[in-house]
Amino acid sequence: MRTYKRKTDRGNTPKDVFDRACQQVIYDKKSINSTAKEFSIPYKTLQRHVVKMKKILESNPELTRSQLTLESTGYTKNRQVFSDEEELSLENYLKRAADIYYGFTPYETRKFAYEFAKKNKKSIPDSWNKKLIAGEDWLGSFMKRHPSLSIRCPQATSLSRATSFNKNNVNLFFDNLKIVYQRLNLSPGDIWNVDETGLTTVHVPNRVIACRGIKNLGKMTSAERGTLVTVAVAISALGNMVPPFFVFPRVHYKEHFIRGGTVGSDGDANPSGWMKEDNFKKFSKHFVKYVKPSKEKPVLLLLDNHDSHLSIEVLDYFKENGVTVLSFPPHCSHKLQPLDRTIYGPLKRYFNKACDNWLASHPGKTITIYDIPELVKTSLPLAATIDNIQSGFRVTGISPLNENVFPDSEFSGSYVTDRPTPDFPISALPTASVTNSAALLTSQARPSHDPGNDTDAAFLISDEFDMPISTLHTSCEMPCILDAISGTNEDKGFKTPEKSPVTQARSLNMPSTSFNLPEEIRPFPKAGPRLENKKNIRKRKSTIYTDTPEKENLMELKIKQQSRKTLTKKSKKPKIMEEKFKGASKGKGKGKKAFHETNKRNNDEDKSDEDDTFCLECTESYSLSIPGEEWIQCTTCKLWAHAKCTNGNILFYECKNCTSDFED
Repeated sequence: MRTYKRKTDRGNTPKDVFDRACQQVIYDKKSINSTAKEFSIPYKTLQRHVVKMKKILESNPELTRSQLTLESTGYTKNRQVFSDEEELSLENYLKRAADIYYGFTPYETRKFAYEFAKKNKKSIPDSWNKKLIAGEDWLGSFMKRHPSLSIRCPQATSLSRATSFNKNNVNLFFDNLKIVYQRLNLSPGDIWNVDETGLTTVHVPNRVIACRGIKNLGKMTSAERGTLVTVAVAISALGNMVPPFFVFPRVHYKEHFIRGGTVGSDGDANPSGWMKEDNFKKFSKHFVKYVKPSKEKPVLLLLDNHDSHLSIEVLDYFKENGVTVLSFPPHCSHKLQPLDRTIYGPLKRYFNKACDNWLASHPGKTITIYDIPELVKTSLPLAATIDNIQSGFRVTGISPLNENVFPDSEFSGSYVTDRPTPDFPISALPTASVTNSAALLTSQARPSHDPGNDTDAAFLISDEFDMPISTLHTSCEMPCILDAISGTNEDKGFKTPEKSPVTQARSLNMPSTSFNLPEEIRPFPKAGPRLENKKNIRKRKSTIYTDTPEKENLMELKIKQQSRKTLTKKSKKPKIMEEKFKGASKGKGKGKKAFHETNKRNNDEDKSDEDDTFCLECTESYSLSIPGEEWIQCTTCKLWAHAKCTNGNILFYECKNCTSDFED
């Protein structure tokens, strides 16, 4: 009876009508029959309510006529397991879990509802105790009572993207953007963004109309697996666009590769089909040719931190021609890059439609990499319209400049790793007794009316207990000490962690709620403290790379990379997790043979490419890998990535570039 609909209006008579009718029978001595006809109430129903009211009057004879009322009338709703306050806390808990990218599935919600009921000692149905889970009927009713909740299909989001997009990284980017704005006096036509995307010869077919009930429905594509071609596009905040630049998976580039493409488009070749430093050098000349910047009329170029963009030769060339290069924070391009926000999504859809039309007009033929420029010529103008380009710069807060474009809810994903970086090794953490004593003395030594004493109290107590002030702040949860020393948390881009109502009430010695909150039963996931002694050589930040100090730092890093390459006697290849493949190659040995043939073919291809191998996820070159670090190969494009960066996808790993081509 989950979707039962009432067929009558019985039980809908208001309570005040029953009160007046019963009062007339008791005080005015009218008959039940005449009163029932007067108020349009069934005789037996009115008789039953009159008996109830007389019992109330007998137990409380001092009640007057206006005070004599019935307790309840009509049908009562089914018994709820949780009270309204408990359900509200459960609703807020589910919303918060979804905001930090750890949302509950319907099954997990039912399991947690059972735990929540047992922890609060609620009276639950026997089926819950038998199956150790809440029923489907409860979940359906709970969703109806809270219409703000709905069952959604989430988008897969990597941990790097979710945690790197935080206030600290975003504020640093906008600080650099303000500096460039003031330095160059930029207008919308002087702000450019460049990025690459991959297009394959095998597209994702659009939906078709077919017979209902057919399970296997197909549509024609070129092949089972496609060949990737990289397309680099540059757009400005005014709505202009540079002709596209293509990188083909070939050793040598020929002019006929871009035959049929957009007028003014150019290209280059690379055995892998991805953008490398040599390809980006050619693109930089292509960009300067059409934008025509100069030192008298400088422009700003926004791009990501990929190694192919950080060539010293390219940065020098850009600086000579009046191009200032500013990079986005790592793993934040999905929020901060205009091309990713409003251009590349529609481009993939229009490209799929163009492929469908091409196959329909060329029956029996397949799409090759040399047909992609012609398809891009058709689809790119439909995606890169003036409105789409301008809205991309507007929603990212780049033009017009708006550093507050992202609300606090956008940074919820970084909650899991939102933790301070310690200034000391983990082994030097103070014991609980020392920390508590320091916190107590600090709170006693700091008068509430004089914020200036915060600094003195912090330094005195940190010297007494021989601990850094940051340790005292982190361990004792006293943000006022850090605020007095280095500014407020909001000025530094950090947010003080919110405490639950129960925690706040206990800290203030106030009475808390009468039940256990959901976050106390199952706290939100939180990563542990960072290790100070672990060097993260892959980490980058938003940087103005054309500035001399930044360019010199980058040059030192490049020199170290070259020195490590010269010490290597033969070309390094990533370690394969062979023990993981041994189980998959049992039997006749065909899997193992094919695996070694694939490695041999890839080794032959890599011999023609003098560049180092780069990780597809974090873009770190193999020459900078930690000794003994394991790598894994993409099953589609045959390129490499750290095993640690693949989130445990060991046997059948497919990189985000290959999967995004089909998902978008």
